[in-house]
Amino acid sequence: MKFGDLTYIEIKEKVKENYVLFVPTGCTEQQGPHLTVDFDTWFAEELLDEVTELTNQNEGMKYLVAPTLPFGTAFEHVNYGAGYIDLPQSVFEEVLYHMLKSFSDQGFKRMIIWRGCGGHNVQRIIERFNEDFKGVSQVQTLHHPFYDVWCEFMSPEIAGGHSDSFTTSITMYKHPEKVRENLIANPNSKEPVWDDPKLDFHQYSETGVIGDPTYSSAELGEKLWHKTVEKVLEMLKNK
Repeated sequence: MKFGDLTYIEIKEKVKENYVLFVPTGCTEQQGPHLTVDFDTWFAEELLDEVTELTNQNEGMKYLVAPTLPFGTAFEHVNYGAGYIDLPQSVFEEVLYHMLKSFSDQGFKRMIIWRGCGGHNVQRIIERFNEDFKGVSQVQTLHHPFYDVWCEFMSPEIAGGHSDSFTTSITMYKHPEKVRENLIANPNSKEPVWDDPKLDFHQYSETGVIGDPTYSSAELGEKLWHKTVEKVLEMLKNK
């Protein structure tokens, strides 16, 4: 159930019914030569759409999905020269903080940030918001299950990291029109230093791909998608 599909009166009713609000963050950044730059955004949005649809069919906790923020920090991609919107971390944090404040002001008591981009650092925002709105609203985030999902179907020895066979397979299954299959190739990338505050993907991969996307298929993407949905549902049951 999408926040953006409702009227303000209907949203008021969801607040009264104690709906939990998912707040997804996406990215606009290069995804190699074979995928469109909106992957992180549509993946976060569509994953939560399916998860909340399944959850809301059962009794218990009810969820609503806020509009996906389609950009964040993307400094590690700028040296490819195109295809990115890069917000400084301070700006990203302020935008996200005021999104959360807006939702709290409307009466939402519990929110979950879903990081469409694994590089999004939201811990400082969570701590700040929970301190400022103690007793009024609370926000948390969830860990990504993607690596565990991958290892259920494919070898962990297959290199991954960005626009890899996981990402490409999911896209082949959900949005084949967003895949340039003739450009899928192994870039023989190097493993980045992921926690480098000045991370530059261009130092590790000429194409922007980190890992090997050549194991991709729509059939694999279907398995990965449904298992990811299942894993997120399991996480929600334990919250």
